[in-house]
Amino acid sequence: MTNDNALILESTISLVLLIIQVPATAILLSRLLKGPRRHPPIEPQQPTPELLGRVSVVVPTLNEALRISPLLAGLSRQSYEVREIVVVDSNSSDGTPDLVKAMQQKDPRFRLMTDDPLPSGWVGRPWALHNGFLDSSEASEWFLGLDADIQPHSGLVAGLMKTAEAQGYDLVSLSPQFILKYPGECWLQPALLMTLLYRFDPAGINTQQPERVMANGQCFLCRRSVLAAVGGYSSASSSFCDDVTLARNIAVQGYKVGFLDGAKVLKVRMYEGAMETWKEWGRSLDLKDASSRSQLWGDLWLLFAVQGLPLLIILTYLLISLSPSLETRLMSQRVAGVPPVVATGVASLPTPSFLLLGLNLFLVVIRFGMLLAIAPSYDRQSAKGSWLFWLSPLADPLAVLRIFLSAFRTPREWRGRKYSDG
Repeated sequence: MTNDNALILESTISLVLLIIQVPATAILLSRLLKGPRRHPPIEPQQPTPELLGRVSVVVPTLNEALRISPLLAGLSRQSYEVREIVVVDSNSSDGTPDLVKAMQQKDPRFRLMTDDPLPSGWVGRPWALHNGFLDSSEASEWFLGLDADIQPHSGLVAGLMKTAEAQGYDLVSLSPQFILKYPGECWLQPALLMTLLYRFDPAGINTQQPERVMANGQCFLCRRSVLAAVGGYSSASSSFCDDVTLARNIAVQGYKVGFLDGAKVLKVRMYEGAMETWKEWGRSLDLKDASSRSQLWGDLWLLFAVQGLPLLIILTYLLISLSPSLETRLMSQRVAGVPPVVATGVASLPTPSFLLLGLNLFLVVIRFGMLLAIAPSYDRQSAKGSWLFWLSPLADPLAVLRIFLSAFRTPREWRGRKYSDG
């Protein structure tokens, strides 16, 4: 291939990549620039008399003995705003019910129930939550679903309720502070989290489009009347991301849905190590059960353009700049009378290539800057290799690949249950 043809090919490829990346970058910036206007993180608060007995807490469990104790202790420290704590167990075989029964002896608000056999068309988690909702007290104004792996601050429920009522929310869920322990997850987990932050408005921003609403079922507060109006969890019965599916269904009905920063009121230890994080969390992050096909493809395009490509493109330029072919190209330019250029060869790039390199350097700067924004969302005090958190942008191509792999696969096993292909 002649030098002229090589330059034409390089320019063409650069133009195509610019066409892919420029609109995606504009969308990303429109979301990130909302950050300064977001609602501040929820603070723990003390209850006041008007909150007495207004919340029923429901916790779905299946073999959670190794991690449920911090949740049980944290719930017991919640005050009189919590009327009852219903633990819906799906026939655990590891002693989970015994831990709940032991807590029940100390705090009579705890109640253990076993859900009915899983019917066709239901996923285990929404089925357990639906049963807990039906079994909870109708005297409670609010329903609070919590996952077994969270560690709540003693002022969580009061702070969440007061914020929900002050802001007029019908449903509000919280993003947690993630507890990291091992080097691999310090590197990979923030990259996976970034796939969510790039696709949706920041936590604390009121999203006006129901199909763009975000939610987190780990801490999910909803008015009981609203949940009853939509048939409990039945509208999200077959969803492997039931929290987002249900929140969007409720938003479509005109109710006010919020997603706020809860890093100051709850922590979560989700998975043990990078491999488990890749397997378990990675397969639900695509949110395909809550999204239309066009929305899913749009999200995949955006992640590919602004998170998956930048490091790969910059690495490609670095490799080209160090290759002998560059020297050959520069020599041919000198022979042709083209003025000498800087040693790196950047100034010798065709205009589209130069713009492409600049754009991707800009995206990488943004990505590293986002680490400062999400640092409070992580507890790395006891983590080994915690410094790898600051190198997590290097895992971005892998994180985007994980979303692509998940987007075209239906889980066959989820939270200890096996499901058919259908």
